[in-house]
Amino acid sequence: MAQKEYDVPVLEDHLPTPHLQRDALAHVRSHPAKPELQKALGFPGELVEDWEAKAVAKLGELLQKHRSLRVYLDACVKCGACADKCQFFLGSGDPKNMPVARQDLLRQVYRKYFTAAGKIAPDLVGAKPLTREMLDEWYVYYHQCSQCRRCSLFCPYGIDTAEISMAAREILDHIGMGQKYTNEVILKCHQLGNNLGLNPAALRNTVEGLEEDILDDTGVPVRLPVDEKGADVLLVTPSADFFAEPQVDGLIGYAKVFHQAGLSWTLSSYASEAGNFGMFIGSYDHMQKLSARIRKAALDLGVKRIIIGECGHAWRAAYSFLNTTSGPWNFLDPKYPHPQHICEYTWDLIQKGGLNLDATANDDKVVTFHDSCNPARAAGMGGYPGGQFDIPRNILKTVCNKFVDMHPDTIREKTFCCGGGGGLLTEELMPVRIAGMKPRMQALKQVMDEKGVTHMAAICAICKSQFTGVMPRYGMDPYMIVSLHQLVNNAIQLGTKE
Repeated sequence: MAQKEYDVPVLEDHLPTPHLQRDALAHVRSHPAKPELQKALGFPGELVEDWEAKAVAKLGELLQKHRSLRVYLDACVKCGACADKCQFFLGSGDPKNMPVARQDLLRQVYRKYFTAAGKIAPDLVGAKPLTREMLDEWYVYYHQCSQCRRCSLFCPYGIDTAEISMAAREILDHIGMGQKYTNEVILKCHQLGNNLGLNPAALRNTVEGLEEDILDDTGVPVRLPVDEKGADVLLVTPSADFFAEPQVDGLIGYAKVFHQAGLSWTLSSYASEAGNFGMFIGSYDHMQKLSARIRKAALDLGVKRIIIGECGHAWRAAYSFLNTTSGPWNFLDPKYPHPQHICEYTWDLIQKGGLNLDATANDDKVVTFHDSCNPARAAGMGGYPGGQFDIPRNILKTVCNKFVDMHPDTIREKTFCCGGGGGLLTEELMPVRIAGMKPRMQALKQVMDEKGVTHMAAICAICKSQFTGVMPRYGMDPYMIVSLHQLVNNAIQLGTKE
């Protein structure tokens, strides 16, 4: 089928602040969830008759539940520090994709119904009633936020637009205006344990095929066990790792690392997904139910330790929320009471001399690294500040002789989102995804031109899918995107350390 044509931003030798293009992305709207899907998740099937009252009441409930939300809605002084920090504004010029303007869609309603000034003199404080027109703007622009939190890094008050977007999406679901993509993924995960709807038989068949591929390539029998009771470690990884490119090459890399370390490990067919889309819609109920699958799988299999694969928001869900949503985890090995990231595990092994690696295997590549937004700004690694930046780079510098970073304003905590996170990785939002990818593509093009970069590694399944899907539209090769453990996979010397 022919690829649909969209306008693609021109990449320059720098990243300019765009001229305002009012309503440039106002026409790009997520597909709504169908009534049966909404009802299956416990939401109204369609927009309820008394939607205004129920939306306001839900906002009041969230203000009581999350004190931070009220602080974020009260604290903004319109300083403009966030205005040019969002990749969707930088790529489109649509002023409603400035974080402050996106926040104001909810803030106006908050002031109207929950502040004295908004009730007495609404025009003086920018308070507005929740109309159907505003509700439609919520639906459009809160589904054009990837919840990457880059704006919060530059806000002098630390206002977290991601939290505001999550609250708005929770209200929209509550009144029957859910988004098809995220809600379909959540339902699949509830029913089958993963985002893609792989049943246990399909999962086993897939990993058996990977075992055969590894044996054919290396002559070494490397196992990818499923539901193996008594294993020491449960690996929970994004389901894209089971078949998508380049994710699957990363999964093979994990398996080779575990094999050379002599680790007893298993996958679970019940909890075969690390991602947690409940976070994207702001629903702690769904987050808890999805996280509980991991806890049940760990208990049923009797594992002592949990390792999370390469997935940005999955790592945030595990690092920041797993203990509170589905703990206690006191049945795990006291030495590993919290989930570990696969990069932490691999780097620890490298430091201990536990892996035989030959970096010349990647000498045909000049590699750079894309910091995914959730590990960068919403999680950590290694138990020290900045570990989430150092550890992936340390691994890359060990398995690649040619590594360079992109411009310092575009990496580490200042990294740009890929443009597909937060529930945006769906075809109807392609114009938004293309626009949002511009800042990363501009930084990548710079190191390609100046330093000869040929590949960009990432540790997020969504980033990898977004890049491989959208890079051709910028005239770039999608195969230059690689999993970090794909490069480990290339370098590891099987048969030398068993």
